[in-house]
Amino acid sequence: MTGPTATNAPFSVGTVRALARLWPATVDADPDLARSLGFLDWPVDAATVTSAAYGASLVVAATGTVLGGLLPGPGGLVAAAVSLALSTFVAVGGPALPGLLAAAKRSRALGAAPSLVTRATLRMRITPSPERAADFAADAGAGPLARSLRDHVRRARRGPGTGLAAFAREWDPWFPELRRACALVESAGRAAGERRERSLKRARSAVLEGARDRLSEFAAGIRGPVTALYAFGVLLPLALVSLLPAVRAAGLPASLPAVVIAYDVLLPAGLLAACGWLLAHRPVAFPPPSVDRSHPDVPSRRWPIPLAGIGGAAAAWLVAARLLPHWTPPLAAVGFGTGLALVAAYRPTVAVRERTRAVEAGLADAVALVGRRVRRGKSVERALPAVAEELPEETGAVLADAAARQRRLGIGVEAALDAAVADLPSRRVRAAAAAIALAADEGRPAGDALIATGEHLEAVTAVEREARRAVAQVTDTLSNTAAVFAPLVGGATVALADAFGADGPLVADANAAGLGAAVGVYVLLLAVLLTALATGLTRGFDRSLVGYRVGLALLAATATYLTALAGVGLAV
Repeated sequence: MTGPTATNAPFSVGTVRALARLWPATVDADPDLARSLGFLDWPVDAATVTSAAYGASLVVAATGTVLGGLLPGPGGLVAAAVSLALSTFVAVGGPALPGLLAAAKRSRALGAAPSLVTRATLRMRITPSPERAADFAADAGAGPLARSLRDHVRRARRGPGTGLAAFAREWDPWFPELRRACALVESAGRAAGERRERSLKRARSAVLEGARDRLSEFAAGIRGPVTALYAFGVLLPLALVSLLPAVRAAGLPASLPAVVIAYDVLLPAGLLAACGWLLAHRPVAFPPPSVDRSHPDVPSRRWPIPLAGIGGAAAAWLVAARLLPHWTPPLAAVGFGTGLALVAAYRPTVAVRERTRAVEAGLADAVALVGRRVRRGKSVERALPAVAEELPEETGAVLADAAARQRRLGIGVEAALDAAVADLPSRRVRAAAAAIALAADEGRPAGDALIATGEHLEAVTAVEREARRAVAQVTDTLSNTAAVFAPLVGGATVALADAFGADGPLVADANAAGLGAAVGVYVLLLAVLLTALATGLTRGFDRSLVGYRVGLALLAATATYLTALAGVGLAV
């Protein structure tokens, strides 16, 4: 693992240490927390993180106490209760957060295991040397798995080993099948002919079957927790909201502070904790290609993002003020403004990812087709343009671009492929390009290795598709609830509350406006949390993908909530 650096920490180290000094007692360092901080490369120790969480909880509690004393009536009670809940959440969740983040990062890292083993077996088929295979596999990219292998390979150069065994032992607690795959790669170096081929094939199968089994177990295992989260975090609260008119008719008005605390503080905090736990326990993730703002196809201009958010908020405010009850404009502005800002911010990265996925769809065929031509004695330089004509549009365009660069500039296949895929942020694309470049150097003996690599890429894609489909069967309900069902029930309930308002307030010390704002905030928080959870479980937690889908969910939830409010209000 790499050592801690300040640049890897998403916080101010000085702020964390200042908060830690607010806690007067000595805190024992948790070994698991220390291990998580080391994996995340955060430059603070476990005792400091724990003390900082406790110190932050004191700040939150003190702030709430002061506000509770200053605000009159129910407002003071709400402030005190909210601060107490947040203080407890910070004290408990602060030390647990690094463990959850480390688990999520580790699951993303393990998604590279099939690609890493494929590179090692590809090198072994051409040159049966475990040392060279380990070196070649270690160049798989900049992820934690590849960095870890590079560290072990570098240390092994001073001794008789290859580094594969030590690398596999490090990751064994989280992915035991990787240890077996590395052992088979090493044993293939001592075998010959068919025995070597069988060992390499078993190595690829071991890591692939391990990923498939773990993802299948995960999909089956989350069904119960997700169902419980849906029942007690979504269905039951929505049912209780829908029963408020009946409670009012029975002469038992609820307290508005109680509704606010329950629906806008306690329930979201519980859902957030449950979402974090579920995401952290995903064993192996095949994350989407990571795209940041440095990509050439992502505009560097940031001003359209706040412009979209402010414009959407202003338009929503004006429409709500003209057509809907007087309390709806702030809620409409927040929902539409935030949603449009998120969509504007992440739509360019999503477009890059969609193109990358289209290229990945034809990778297996590309590698296999090139391999067949190389096996028949054709050079890679001549194979590339011929294969490009047989492939889907996006993948074929990349190979055609590489062939054109190689012919026009007189550069090698490796340099041409690197230039052609430079704007595609996919380790799978880069692994396929590296395999084809290796075949250009090795010639005809690499043909069979390329064919086997193409078959393995196809198998990896199938495993990813199966896992996504299995998880989606569980998470689709969450997505639909976040965008449509919860806003529909909430809007209808508030409209009924307004209808009952002629006979007195639906909740104590408030009218339908207070309830509408409380339920509206709850609906928007559900849209954020459930969409992030569903996206993270299905495709891996990627900031841009989650942000884009949360933006769409906020737009849908806000529109549904306000439409239901207006429609039911007219009906009654």
